[in-house]
Amino acid sequence: SNLKQFVINTTAWSLRVEGLVGAVLTGQLLHWGHLPLGLGNFAMMINMDISANKLSGEFPASLSKLQMLKYLNPPWNTFDGHISEQLDHMLNLDTIDLSRNKLSGKIPKSLEKLQHIQVLDLSFNLLEGEIPSGGKFANLSTNSFLGNYALCGAPKFHVPLCLNKTERQSKSNAASVIAACAIGSSAPVIICYTRIGISFYRKRGLLKQPDDIERLQGITLRLISYKELLHATSNFSNANFLGNRRFASVYKGILPDGTTVAVKELNLLFEGASKSFDIECSVLRQIRHQNLVKVITSCSSTDFKALVLQYMPPGSLEVCLYSGDHRLNLFQILDIMIDVACALEYLHCGYSKTIVDCDLKPSNVLLDENMTAY
Repeated sequence: SNLKQFVINTTAWSLRVEGLVGAVLTGQLLHWGHLPLGLGNFAMMINMDISANKLSGEFPASLSKLQMLKYLNPPWNTFDGHISEQLDHMLNLDTIDLSRNKLSGKIPKSLEKLQHIQVLDLSFNLLEGEIPSGGKFANLSTNSFLGNYALCGAPKFHVPLCLNKTERQSKSNAASVIAACAIGSSAPVIICYTRIGISFYRKRGLLKQPDDIERLQGITLRLISYKELLHATSNFSNANFLGNRRFASVYKGILPDGTTVAVKELNLLFEGASKSFDIECSVLRQIRHQNLVKVITSCSSTDFKALVLQYMPPGSLEVCLYSGDHRLNLFQILDIMIDVACALEYLHCGYSKTIVDCDLKPSNVLLDENMTAY
């Protein structure tokens, strides 16, 4: 058969066409199901696009028989299991897009053998372990691995360095010693100076008490749809990616009225992510403080959950400290310390229940145009 394209638009589907060259199954045409075990029988297939359906399960082992396949595109499904070691048999592969599935385990080092690969996207899965560095992996960027929070590897991928067992044990022991020393000596000094700074500012009327701040008073939370957020973030494009947070990825977006926002999209593949979102929304509805990021609105459904937040152009404290593009003077650093301390004091003592951040670090401290910390 000289069939060039095979379009399937029903859930009651089967693949029995000999000489199949291309399979296009996109746009949620398949609402459920698994790939057929006999998929590898179509030896002449060149392009397989099954993106944005609701397919699940593991990829059949016979997939590696598709020696002529150049384009493997099953993103935006719920495939699970491991990436097959036998993909290295498909030497003609040009594009592999496995993004936004539930794939777990390690990235096979055997993929380094694929010499014709131009695009490899493994983002937003549950992958772990070391990112291979040989072959075409040397030319890949961090965008290929976004949203996999247990990966490690080269600094250029913006992931932690991989540690061997001895190094992990050594680091753990060292961290225990450092933590003990910090608690025993440095912490009281920092707390002392911070309290002095807060008292100094408050006595001079330069810092308002949390109870005097009603930043959200009179603001009505607007309704926003998933479609609007897709448009605002250019389909959550890598160009608008701002960074990762616990259970989430953050993107820059522009709403129809021109407002620039930060869209915090939860990765619902992680266990506990939905519960974390519900708890966060419950807390954010009730707290008010000048050093907490303003929540503009939220968007929530079974398959998608996101918070729309105030956008901070300078970015994080980490960027300002280490990027080289910003220079903070001593007074700005002191102001930032006081801002963070005031926010923590409010969360710990100024609300009816103690709220613990659990993830306080420079990359999670945001700065506005006036270098006020949030």
